[in-house]
Amino acid sequence: MNQLRPIFSRDAIRQRVEDLAADISKHYRYGAEPLVAVCVLKGAFVFFADLIRELQFGPELDFVRLASYGKETSRGEKVVFSKDIEVSIADKHVLIVEDIVDTGNTVDYLARVLQTRNPKSVKICALVHKVSRREVQLRIDFYGFKLSEGFIVGYGLDYAEQYRNLPNICELA
Repeated sequence: MNQLRPIFSRDAIRQRVEDLAADISKHYRYGAEPLVAVCVLKGAFVFFADLIRELQFGPELDFVRLASYGKETSRGEKVVFSKDIEVSIADKHVLIVEDIVDTGNTVDYLARVLQTRNPKSVKICALVHKVSRREVQLRIDFYGFKLSEGFIVGYGLDYAEQYRNLPNICELA
């Protein structure tokens, strides 16, 4: 049985999501220009749902599915892009919403793919900005928590499709 050590509480997460939504709302001038918020499935779905409900405007929403971990705790060599967005992002701002940015390879790949579709801008929002294993230079424009190391689960994050339902974020030992 895996041991779980709480890292970020439900209340801390809720407060950071509210603060992020306020920062994002200001940055995009409360929806003055078109924004497409893109949720990276599956891990970011809980964070994404809470975040968009706190925004002070209604962006267009879409989803992508990428994977690089599978059932492992370390990244595989290949990013799998299995679901693409369905809306046009040409001449719109794009906000990628990710659960965790670890090595940076997955979100960097996604940002480069979306950049080829002529958006006004592509920004990255991550619940967790994990810095210890970063492999690519990448700017995280908005993030909830900075973490140096550890494999975390809960609040949408998983290990082998388990633990997504936890209301807080825990380190998996």
